[in-house]
Amino acid sequence: MAQTKFDKQLEKEADSLVRAIGRVLAGRDLDGVKRTDATFWHAGTRVLPKVEGKVRRRSYKPGWRRLAFRLALGAGVWETGYLATQDLEATRQTVQELWDNRDQALAALEPGGIGAASVLTVGSAAYMVLTRERRELMREWVGPLHDALHQPLGLAEQTDPRRYLHIPKNFSDDDAEIRIDLPTRLGFSRDVVADLITQKLALEGVTFSWHPEGRKPYVLVKKTRKPPAKALFKDPKTRELVAAAKESAPIIGFGAGGRIVSVDLDAESPHILVNASTGGGKSVTLRCIACQMLHHGSRVFVLDTKRISHPWARGIDGVTYCADIADIHDQLIALGMESRRRTRVADELGIDADPKAIGPRLLILLEEINATMKQLARYWEKTRESGDPKVSPAIDALNEILYMGRQLRMHVLLVAQSATARALGGPEVREQFSTRILARYSVNAWRMLAPEVHPAPKSTKHPGRAQVVSGGSARETQILFFTEAEARQWATTGKNTAPTANRSVPVQLQKPPADSLADAWSTSTLELPPTTEPPVSRDLLADAWSLTPAAVPGDSTASTTAPLAKPAPADNDDQAVGLREAHEHHLPDITIAALRYARANDRTFPGPADKRGAELLYRVGDLKKWARNRPRAA
Repeated sequence: MAQTKFDKQLEKEADSLVRAIGRVLAGRDLDGVKRTDATFWHAGTRVLPKVEGKVRRRSYKPGWRRLAFRLALGAGVWETGYLATQDLEATRQTVQELWDNRDQALAALEPGGIGAASVLTVGSAAYMVLTRERRELMREWVGPLHDALHQPLGLAEQTDPRRYLHIPKNFSDDDAEIRIDLPTRLGFSRDVVADLITQKLALEGVTFSWHPEGRKPYVLVKKTRKPPAKALFKDPKTRELVAAAKESAPIIGFGAGGRIVSVDLDAESPHILVNASTGGGKSVTLRCIACQMLHHGSRVFVLDTKRISHPWARGIDGVTYCADIADIHDQLIALGMESRRRTRVADELGIDADPKAIGPRLLILLEEINATMKQLARYWEKTRESGDPKVSPAIDALNEILYMGRQLRMHVLLVAQSATARALGGPEVREQFSTRILARYSVNAWRMLAPEVHPAPKSTKHPGRAQVVSGGSARETQILFFTEAEARQWATTGKNTAPTANRSVPVQLQKPPADSLADAWSTSTLELPPTTEPPVSRDLLADAWSLTPAAVPGDSTASTTAPLAKPAPADNDDQAVGLREAHEHHLPDITIAALRYARANDRTFPGPADKRGAELLYRVGDLKKWARNRPRAA
């Protein structure tokens, strides 16, 4: 007898019911689609080929866990329904009583509702805070790594990256371990996978331990070569390495495996940019480099609007410390004129001359460029006169030094919290810093200063840890730490090539006449005359940067190779006075006791210019400059 349409439908529904019961008992998806490689006893790790759409997390669970959950859920629903059936009459009466006394019931439930809402709000906020780092890890690192690896490993794009990428939150730490589960068929290139892992996670100096055996192959990634936790100058071995370093290549710190990290100022990068947020070790980095340069006889100019960044350098022979914006402005102009003078001297000496014959190496420490450039611009706006250029000649001088520093043995160490092109005077100025030291940087700062290194290494708060970017690569470095006493001791025990006369007194400058600022870089009146005499002596060239260069007997070029001759000062600043007269007429804010204490204890206090009986006399201009640049509380 032929089956009727009803019989066929009934048989079909019965078959579907049997299949559904089987899927429930087997712990499979109820729609019958097998999406992952999960079995009844083992969890899944990857999505099967040709699976479309989103794969939910429950599809990765083993069948026995899904079955247990379904049985528990079913039992709970049955129990709830059974109890509800048994207590239906009682429930109906309770509801009726609540409805009859709804005002009292609402009043009683109101505090509980508010409490429940408060608990829910606080719980949600706590959950968001506690999982923030994990969510950032998934968004910034795990997700992009999955996008790069799923094709080389032969995995479906819908695969949950958490199932095979086991990346801890502190994966950039020294003792961190990264585990990546691999497909069993191993049909991939190890080199490609390893390269993608190091690039996407910004790892350096890691080792890969491959374990292809068994039914669960995996690879372990460990960072085994990290910079030392500390790099202290007081370590005898470190002191020996610093002593053996080249004059032009001071040690910056130590990288992976304890390797020396340095930059040759003559061959690689004449200028260095240090970019770090507050507490990132900017002053420590500059102190490390500057004291080594002083040890080899370099002259250092500290231009510090903060006034207290480098107290160790005050009063050291060969150091000029400018803290007042007017003195920084004039000092930059003098350095710009010195760069022009050195250019002419180098041209006169020829290409075969000893580079040291041009003069001592000059190192310019420019602190907090963001604030300094703004103050220079404001200072020039207030002081410039009619006919003067709109742009400060001090800024022009700095730019010229940056463009011509390598051949002239003039180097700039610039510090910035945010080295934007606007702060430095343009993107072309920023490009003069081929070596950049970044610490505690943001992602935006890295993209701005080191776009050639991608992805950006993860920033760390480890004290003294920085990234030294040079030549298209970044080297994680532990900056060499000098205490202030060690830096001062090392700076004062080296070779002395700076002038010996009046070396403890900073270079004295006065503002050039307004009509000369526009032509500060003109060479028409400073050309060296043709001469067949031997080249200028090295001692003269070493002293030529000073505003009071010593004349060499018999040298006809002495007057033309010293363009930094001190301009005639105003009568008021040039007179010699005693300390009491200086307090009464010129420095009323400083007591006589403070002046006498500074004369006895401050190394930067100017030397006497004359003597009147037993009383020492001091030049007014020197006292005013000392007063402007002395360290004082903020």
